[in-house]
Amino acid sequence: MDTSTLTAASARGPWHAGERAVQEHVGVAERMQEIGPRVVRHWMPEQHQRFFEQLPFVLVGSVDAQARPWASVLVGEPGFMQAPDANRLVFDARPVEGDPLAQNLATGAGLGLLGIELHTRRRNRASGHVTQLGAHGFSLAIDQSVGNCPRYIQGRTFEWARDAADVRPRGIDALHALDDEALALVAHADTLFVATAAPALEGDGDRGADVSHRGGRSGFVKIEDERTLLVPDYNGNQFFMTLGNLQLNPRAGVLFIDFERGDLLTLTGRTELVWDGAPELQALPGAERAWRFRIESGWRLREALPLRWTFRDWSPHSPQLAS
Repeated sequence: MDTSTLTAASARGPWHAGERAVQEHVGVAERMQEIGPRVVRHWMPEQHQRFFEQLPFVLVGSVDAQARPWASVLVGEPGFMQAPDANRLVFDARPVEGDPLAQNLATGAGLGLLGIELHTRRRNRASGHVTQLGAHGFSLAIDQSVGNCPRYIQGRTFEWARDAADVRPRGIDALHALDDEALALVAHADTLFVATAAPALEGDGDRGADVSHRGGRSGFVKIEDERTLLVPDYNGNQFFMTLGNLQLNPRAGVLFIDFERGDLLTLTGRTELVWDGAPELQALPGAERAWRFRIESGWRLREALPLRWTFRDWSPHSPQLAS
């Protein structure tokens, strides 16, 4: 990269064109230009390294051979993730059987990570690329690391329902739309995870797969029909990493977890951004904007997780929904 390209990249900071476009749309681009270099790093701070190491699960965003993003979960006894240094994470875990992540793991593959503790409402994000892949795990070279605020995370405590290595679903169902069971899960959900991916363009900020959390009161996701969901976007840190990716690439993966049963509902499809002032937002109290998700395909993995969670309390930031 020549000097002029390096200078231009430095002036842009860590944000790519999609993120900058959304920041400019909502009027925060100048402030984010100043904040970005302080909060987005190309390595993990010590605090983030120790945080990942203590978790029993982590969310993973990946992209399949058809360029479709998927959101997934990796599970293990605390310590199944290790950070030998600020630039690497080493995983002693394999994907849930039947989860698309099992096919998407390959040397060089880009992954997004979200470490989240529901009982403390702590979360940190990272992204990187697979450098080694073995029968029992893989290594990830860190490309980007950023902390996230605790807003909209519903408090839950967890316990193990069976051995942590048992990630065999008790049933696998292919879906191309939401059936009655899936509709009921989404209708009562207070949490989802969304995977996105931006195309790689040299010299324009950091790109690749990402996975993020969205939360609200039970029922915060509006079901428009059996293949279409409307997801509110509340006031947040204004990084707009998810919406920035969707600005460049409308494909996304959405994951719902049945916290009581350990079921996974993982879906992939296409999105449409719904901006402030749109009439649809009247049905989403507290939303500043939204994104519409149209399902193309997905999987229900029954009792796939060896973890179970018990609801504790609502996030004080989650808007009250209309009755």
